[in-house]
Amino acid sequence: MRIAFAVDRGLEDAVIGALVERGHDLVARFADGDDLPLLLAPLAPDVLVVSADREHLTRAVLAACDDAGVRLVALLDGESSRRLAVSLGVYDVVSVDAPIDDLDDVVVGGSVSARTVARSGGIVAVWGPSGAPGRTTVAITIAHELARSGATVVLVDADTVGSSVAASLGMLDEAPGLAAACRLVGQDALTTDELERVGRDHPVDVGRLAVLTGISRSSRWPELSADRVTRTLELCRTWVDHVVIDAGFSLEDDEGLSSDLFAPRRNAATIAALRAADRVVAVGAADPVGVTRFIRAAADLREVVGDTRVDTVMNRVRSSTIGVGAGHQLVTTLRRFGGIEDPVLVPNDAKTADAAVLEARPMGEVSPRSAAVAEIRRYVRAHLVVASEPNPGGRRATRKEAARPSRRRRVARSAVERSA
Repeated sequence: MRIAFAVDRGLEDAVIGALVERGHDLVARFADGDDLPLLLAPLAPDVLVVSADREHLTRAVLAACDDAGVRLVALLDGESSRRLAVSLGVYDVVSVDAPIDDLDDVVVGGSVSARTVARSGGIVAVWGPSGAPGRTTVAITIAHELARSGATVVLVDADTVGSSVAASLGMLDEAPGLAAACRLVGQDALTTDELERVGRDHPVDVGRLAVLTGISRSSRWPELSADRVTRTLELCRTWVDHVVIDAGFSLEDDEGLSSDLFAPRRNAATIAALRAADRVVAVGAADPVGVTRFIRAAADLREVVGDTRVDTVMNRVRSSTIGVGAGHQLVTTLRRFGGIEDPVLVPNDAKTADAAVLEARPMGEVSPRSAAVAEIRRYVRAHLVVASEPNPGGRRATRKEAARPSRRRRVARSAVERSA
C-alpha cells in the first residue's frame, strides 16, 4: 500500500517504521494538515494515516481525501481525539494503545477493519451456577471487548441476589439504572432518551460502554418483574448494538407460587433475561467442584432457554486444581458427562483479576495482553463480531451516522509504535 502520514511528531517514527517494515511504501509525511489538501491528489496515496487532533485532522483534509479517493485512518489518543473523529464522521479509527498488527490490518482493509459489530441489537446473557465461577468478570470483559471493537454496548446487571457490576467498575449505585428503567416501563414512559439518562458510561477509547447498574439491595427484587425486564431489554436492542447481561445464578421458578399467575417471582429477572437472549454464555469454574456444579446446572439452564445457543466458558483453568493436561481433562469431562462440546478455556490470571478489582476497571484495560483476556477476546471476535463488507475508501459518515459510530465506522484498536 502507498501510505501518506500526517501524525504527531512523537508518534510518526514508530508508526512509519513499523508499517514500512511490513512492506508498505512511504509516499509523504506532513507536519500538519495545512499543505496536505493541495498535495494529496498529485501524490495519489492509497491511505492517509493522520493523528486525530485539530492540527492534523480537519474538514479540509477530509474533503481532500474524498476528492482524491484516499482512505483515511485516524489515530486516537484519548477521549478528546475520539470525540473529534466522531464529530467529523471518521469511521476508520485506531487507538494508539493496541498491537501494531491491528493498525496494519486497518491500513490494508484486512481482517480487523473489515469486521464490524452486527447492528442487530443482539442480546448476550452471561450466566453461571452458584459458587462464584467468575460470571461478572466474564460479562464485563465481553462487554468491554465488544466496545473495543467499535460497538455501542450496554452492560445490564440483572442479578437480584448479589449485583456487583457497579462496584466492579467503580460506579456509585444509589440509583440503580435497571430498576429505574423498569419503573419507567411500568409507566409506558421508557424511551431511548430515558435509557441515556438512567444509564452510566464507563469511558472507553472507541465505541461506547454504557451500564444499567443492578439493585443495591436484594430485597428490591420485586421491582424487576419478568415483563418489565423483558420490555426493557427489547428497547435496549434499539438503543445499542449489543446488550450484555450479567444474569443471576438461580433458575428456580418459584414452584410454590406457580398457581398464582400474578405473584412476583424471586428469580424473574434472571429467567426473563435468559429467555430474551439470542445467545447465552454459561460460565463455570475450572475445578472439580465447579465442574460438577456446572454440569448439573447446565441441564436446568437448557430447560429455561430452550433452543437458544449456549456457549460454555470454563474460567480460571489451571493444573493445580485439575492436574496435568487440565484443558484436555476439562474438554473430555464436559463432553462425557454433560454432552458439552467446544468449551472456551480461560486460563487462570489471578494477578490481573486482582488488579482489575483494585482499580475498578475491566481486565482488558488493566492488562490488555493477559492470557485470560486474550482467550475471551478470541471468543468475542469469533462469535460476537461478524464479518461484513468494508466501507468504500475515503467516504465519510453522515452526521447521523457519526452519532452512531459503530454502525457505519470501521473501528479497530491498534498500537502505535514510532519510526523515523
